[in-house]
Amino acid sequence: MELLPKRISLPFNLLFIFSVFLVVSLVGLIGADASNASVTLDGKPMYQCVQCGDGEEQDTGNRISTNEDDKDIDIIAAYSDPSGAFRLGRVKLKDLSASWIWENSLDGNHHQPLSSQTDPLISRKENKEIVEHSVNDHPPGEGEAEFSRLSSMNPVKLKRRAMRQERRALRAAELIREDKEMDNQMAAAAIERSKNFDTTVQGKYSIWRRDFENPKSDSTLKLMRDQIIMAKAYANIARSNNDTGLYNTLMKHCRESQLAIGEANSDAGLHPSALDRAKAMGHALAMAKDELYDCLTMARKLRAMLQSTEDNVNTQKKKSAFLTQLAAKTVPKSLHCLPLQLAGDYFLQGHHLNHNIDREKIENPSLYHYAIFSDNVLATSVVVNSTVLHAKEPEKHVFHIVTDKLNFAAMRMWFLVNSPSKATIQVQNIDDFKWLNSSYCSVLRQLESARLKEYYFKANHPSSLSVGMDNLKYRNPKYLSMLNHLRFYLPEVYPKLDKILFLDDDIVVQKDLTSLWDIDLKGMVNGAVETCKESFHRFDKYLNFSNPKISENFDPNACGWAFGMNIFDLKEWRKRNMTGIYHYWQDLNEDRTLWKLGSLPPGLITFYNLTYPLDRGWHVLGLGYDPALNLTEIENAAVIHYNGNYKPWLDLAVSKYKSYWSKYVMYGNPYLQLCNISE
Repeated sequence: MELLPKRISLPFNLLFIFSVFLVVSLVGLIGADASNASVTLDGKPMYQCVQCGDGEEQDTGNRISTNEDDKDIDIIAAYSDPSGAFRLGRVKLKDLSASWIWENSLDGNHHQPLSSQTDPLISRKENKEIVEHSVNDHPPGEGEAEFSRLSSMNPVKLKRRAMRQERRALRAAELIREDKEMDNQMAAAAIERSKNFDTTVQGKYSIWRRDFENPKSDSTLKLMRDQIIMAKAYANIARSNNDTGLYNTLMKHCRESQLAIGEANSDAGLHPSALDRAKAMGHALAMAKDELYDCLTMARKLRAMLQSTEDNVNTQKKKSAFLTQLAAKTVPKSLHCLPLQLAGDYFLQGHHLNHNIDREKIENPSLYHYAIFSDNVLATSVVVNSTVLHAKEPEKHVFHIVTDKLNFAAMRMWFLVNSPSKATIQVQNIDDFKWLNSSYCSVLRQLESARLKEYYFKANHPSSLSVGMDNLKYRNPKYLSMLNHLRFYLPEVYPKLDKILFLDDDIVVQKDLTSLWDIDLKGMVNGAVETCKESFHRFDKYLNFSNPKISENFDPNACGWAFGMNIFDLKEWRKRNMTGIYHYWQDLNEDRTLWKLGSLPPGLITFYNLTYPLDRGWHVLGLGYDPALNLTEIENAAVIHYNGNYKPWLDLAVSKYKSYWSKYVMYGNPYLQLCNISE
């Protein structure tokens, strides 16, 4: 029993040794073939495309011999498994995927497909194009490394890479197209804005600067300002290109040029070194142009600067409008002092107990009657003084002055102390008109509404600066005063009169006005000077013709006219019930959709087709806003009107027009001297 195992073990050991010998011999044969680094088939070496691998480690020494056209030839491959052990494999040629390719030993082409079978994700031709493109885009040293990297990529990754590159190219093309479209749009918008830019000269007057009549007196100044603009544009481009040296140079020249300009408004006001600064700036700009000039980039930068400047200009316009309105409607200290002094003396001297009035003259329709509704004592005194001074028969002139409760004592005291010779003055308090209440007057009823109070007085209401300067003037306190709307109740205020001349308190009379009462108004109610010139001051400027109530009843091209000097036929007024027409339209405009606040728009509507046009020489307007009026027309006018913000009693007044008004002010009056009112 013990010898049997020995007899059996001897042949087994020999068999085991023999098997090992065969394996070693086979390995040696395969190893010799592996030195060719390819699998041969009819003289054509073949190996698996490494860039098409599936993530498993592949041995480049795998070898087989087969026939390219024979699909049933076995392929023997040697490889190492993940553990590093040597393994042999046998596969059919027909079972190989398209990722296996032929190698041409003559030209080293590793991209000849093994079969006509193609991968559904990507073709070998596309792989070749991608690899060649990637290699050609890099230097020789980098190309080989890039080729090696791409050769190890999965075809799916290559496809994704190709798709990403294609998307990037499409996106870049789309961005370039959008950029060009945006440039075209900006250019078109700039051209359109330039067409709408008003280049007409409205006059050379300015309260902040002197006038220079020489049109070429500021050529150097303009050149330097243009240089600063160009230097800033180039400086921004240089900064974006990280060219700090050029940026600092340009900004330095900008500062030096600005210092040389200072506050100058012409070449005469420039610093003596200004010309040298301009030359130095020119050299700097030439250098910047050589380094940075690109037409498209420069156009974009200048357009951006233009838009930024326009935004700044619009902001400054709104601020200027707000400050102008504030200055125009704020009562100066001297004008505030005058009514206080007059009111104090009125009660101290007991004039409030004396109410002697010449009723016969006040109600006599054969005399020349004037209506003045104002709370400004000084302005009213100029209107009365200038009218009486030019009147041929001052004793026949009667002035009906209506003011508010706050200024009644001062107004009455002034004309008691400074009564014009022979003329009759009546001063009334609007609060004494008991019939003028909210149940009868549309404006009073609207002023008591919560909606209008919110529009004027709510602190959280959007500011005038945010809504624009066009709406600012309509939020003027005068539109809350019934003195501004009392002109629509003239027959009720003066029931015994047949004709009356309405005058604003910002006018000056330069001729005798009695001829106005002799004009035949031809059945019209209102005699006024028309203000339309070409397309200006027509109805569409004052009324909202997008509202059908306006568009269906009025002509947008109808000529406008002005309040300030109007002769009214009160007989015809009563006959046509003009006050009722005014109430009708005022009620319709409670929500302010037909026109903005004010008295002129409802006046245009109320007296539509009932206004007789007077000769323009009777009434010249614009002295309160237009510094370019014809001085001859002003001097020949019967009445000049300071309509606008630059009233003659304010520091804002146009200096060359102020003398027409100030010569009727009694600066020697003790009340004016006490309040420091002087020329």
